[in-house]
Amino acid sequence: MKTEYDLLKMKFRKNPYAAKLKKSVTMRLSEDVISYFKQMADEKGVPYQSLINFYLRDCVSSHRKIDISWQTSS
Repeated sequence: MKTEYDLLKMKFRKNPYAAKLKKSVTMRLSEDVISYFKQMADEKGVPYQSLINFYLRDCVSSHRKIDISWQTSS
């Protein structure tokens, strides 16, 4: 193994995993929702943003749908 490497001679190539990287987004979440995920994240020992991502990924993989029909009062 060399003691020094000349990085300027390296051939660069695109990251083949770049398409699978996470994308930064801004979301407005209720404080109670954030508190809920932060508490669960502390219990599991993971960052709360990762826990939210895991939950949403589970929704995607199970094709979970949400019912957003509003009930009117009579």
